[in-house]
Amino acid sequence: MHTFTKMKRDLSVNVEIPEGVEVSLDGNEITAKGPEGELKKRYNLGKLNMEIKDGKVVIGNKKSTKTEKKMMNTLAAHITNMIIGVKEKFEYTMKICFHHFPITVEIQENKATIKNFLGEKTPREVSIPEGAEVKLDKDILTVNAIDKDIAGQAAANFEKATKIKNKDRRVFQDGIFITNKAGRDM
Repeated sequence: MHTFTKMKRDLSVNVEIPEGVEVSLDGNEITAKGPEGELKKRYNLGKLNMEIKDGKVVIGNKKSTKTEKKMMNTLAAHITNMIIGVKEKFEYTMKICFHHFPITVEIQENKATIKNFLGEKTPREVSIPEGAEVKLDKDILTVNAIDKDIAGQAAANFEKATKIKNKDRRVFQDGIFITNKAGRDM
């Protein structure tokens, strides 16, 4: 009878730290400082080791399985997004579209009010996460944040608030839609 063992290898992933950005480690907490601000996040490393060497963040493990490899790549992507965010903010651009009734959007500190959506009398409320900056220019909404998660959540809140249910989407095309997502056109 054969027994199968997991393949274990010495794997590591390197994330470059560019000039003008400072990254530091304190246990499981990673701090990135740059020209746009400072971002701190705490991650559950599990069996992984993380350290800073020669201007790189090195994430690795001596006996890695597929699970550790997936965790390494995910952590590397998150750290890369932190570095990009403190260097230049993430920007989401959204367009206010209406065909039947003109939509009015008012932005307060941490919430926005959408009035006259599909002729509704009661306004719709949108919560804006802390750390996101929302600007309104006629029919274009712009969301900026150093944290990609916060910027994406703010944009998703606007899109979800104007989702139309129980009506034909081909006829009722009103709403707020993401047109540019962190540098990528939609």
